[in-house]
Amino acid sequence: MSDRRTAILEAAATVIARRGVRGLRVEELATEAGVSKALIYYHFEDRTGLLRRTLAFVSNRAERYTTEQSAADVAAEPLRRLEQALLLELQDLPHVRENSTAWGELRASAVFDPALRDELALASVIWVREVADQLGAVLPTAPESALTAGAERLTALLEGLSARWLSGILPLSDARAGMREAIGVEVAHLARSATPSAHGLRQADEPD
Repeated sequence: MSDRRTAILEAAATVIARRGVRGLRVEELATEAGVSKALIYYHFEDRTGLLRRTLAFVSNRAERYTTEQSAADVAAEPLRRLEQALLLELQDLPHVRENSTAWGELRASAVFDPALRDELALASVIWVREVADQLGAVLPTAPESALTAGAERLTALLEGLSARWLSGILPLSDARAGMREAIGVEVAHLARSATPSAHGLRQADEPD
């Protein structure tokens, strides 16, 4: 990706976090990115193309500051890495607040703009897959369907907690505590699905 294209996407995420999707104006975006309006249209053709690429950019940026940072601690237990990856989305840091706010604005806009839904669905599938893989590292014998369902619940809860924190409804400490508790609940639930029931074991041991 070219430096100017990246600068435009970074500026788009900033403006969307500040003004919302409806408040995104090409003039303000050009000023924020330090480029001409013509260059924005050259790279993204139209507003829909810009929004789609910004959504993908925001998703990829979140992946970098969560997955890469948590993976860097290779000595940590799988459960610790999972917790860290999810809790890194709940940090009172400017780039995290901006990224999470922009994601929320773009996600909400997709309710009324079908053109964004495919990009949103793809980003969500990738995120759920990453969390499911991390859950699988914690409990390797858990069924794939259970891992995916657990990842769906955790990512959905994280989005809700993040929105409440960013809007001032929920203190950050409470949001992080709720996320930790939810991870514990999901892991316990998966542990039950990964362990054959005592009834099943008895049946297997019974003679034919």
